[in-house]
Amino acid sequence: MPERRTVALVTLGCARNEVDSEELAGRLEADGWQLVEDAEAADVAVVNTCGFVEAAKKDSVDALLEANDLKSQGRTQAVVAVGCMAERYGKELAEALPEADGVLGFDDYADISDRLRTILGGGIHASHTPRDRRKLLPISPAERQDSTVALPGHAQEPAPADLPDGLAPASGPRAPLRRRLGTSPVASVKLASGCDRRCSFCAIPSFRGSFISRRPSDVLQETRWLAEQGVKEIMLVSENNTSYGKDLGDIRLLETLLPELAEVDGIERVRVSYLQPAEMRPGLIDVLTSTPKVAPYFDLSFQHSAPGVLRAMRRFGDTDRFLGLLEQIRAKAPEAGVRSNFIVGFPGESEADVAELERFLTGARLDAIGVFGYSDEDGTEAAGYDGKLPEEEVAERLARVSRLAEELVSQRADERVGETVEVLVESVDEEEGAVGRAAHQAPETDGQILFTGGADLTPGRMVVAKVVGTEGVDLVAEPLHLIEEAGR
Repeated sequence: MPERRTVALVTLGCARNEVDSEELAGRLEADGWQLVEDAEAADVAVVNTCGFVEAAKKDSVDALLEANDLKSQGRTQAVVAVGCMAERYGKELAEALPEADGVLGFDDYADISDRLRTILGGGIHASHTPRDRRKLLPISPAERQDSTVALPGHAQEPAPADLPDGLAPASGPRAPLRRRLGTSPVASVKLASGCDRRCSFCAIPSFRGSFISRRPSDVLQETRWLAEQGVKEIMLVSENNTSYGKDLGDIRLLETLLPELAEVDGIERVRVSYLQPAEMRPGLIDVLTSTPKVAPYFDLSFQHSAPGVLRAMRRFGDTDRFLGLLEQIRAKAPEAGVRSNFIVGFPGESEADVAELERFLTGARLDAIGVFGYSDEDGTEAAGYDGKLPEEEVAERLARVSRLAEELVSQRADERVGETVEVLVESVDEEEGAVGRAAHQAPETDGQILFTGGADLTPGRMVVAKVVGTEGVDLVAEPLHLIEEAGR
């Protein structure tokens, strides 16, 4: 038997990219490739890039250059770029970065194995010319579901009949293969791809395309498979989870899907990420705050709170309406976790607008806050706006609001001292002890729980613990008892 070709996937960016990488891994393994963890042990290193903001794009280029350096040191023969940056820039990226042996867009994913073999064999794959993916999709819901446009998370071809152990089974013509690339008890599940919103600062719809929901049956079957792999918490991801189901004819589909996901054997927690404040509705708040095993967690994309800035962003709301939304949530679940991101230095933003944002942040009591300084994104409406602020002024406002945010999230952590929380243990280290996350803490973006003890704690177990202290945004908790899965 000839030696199997090896491939490593290096993933940058958000949880959606992590799912895309596991789908690519599933396709490759089903086609005979051997997956390896380290790029230096791979014949080909596939870098799943991020194209969201300048810092993320720089990290993606750095990762490609690092992988390219391996070609002169050992086994690695080729470096290939995939993901959002590759899709967004295509031929332009290939010309600017000759160190990448291939730049593959989303339409190449279905044939990823053939593409990599061609590149390894010395062939040249012509990179695509970037185009606006919003214009590629039909309009009607029925046509969208039958669309042949390739999208991550929406495979069009059925899975092979005989799959290697550990690969997700086929669950309809739109369900991808998937191979887990880690052992964490947490996994993301993609609800949809693309976005129909037209925020003036965001380029994502142009390269991710219009919003397309996955079928509930596909989401459920993938969740059942993940539970069989030992996953205890699933995090539902997409560009806008509050829009889930609108293209399937039911904007309230998420409210019916969440209880079904929570009932999957082995799943102990269901978390929903990325919610649009303007699209929140009472029924969804009810389900998120009252359904057993569904985390009362609200990842709300506020972005700002000054009305004028929000209008320029082509968004809706203001400080008082946002605070009212938080009051509604906490009236139903006082312990609910809330996080958000904000942009400062947007074109035309005044000192009064910054003060209004600070008023909101002070009153909102958020558990986690991300603050970004505005920078132009290619092809966005805001890139053509007048009223651009000098870079040094944007940097000053970013530092100022970031200092406030850091102080506020520390205060919010202090408020949680004395709470009893259910914690999913994620890792146990001999030196650092056990670490986990409560319902108000999402992976990567929020704080974590640091246990004071608990020799019997193991990854994947749910533990009732009492918060006894803080370390910045992290909480220190004393384990009280394990939760028996069958007796919840």
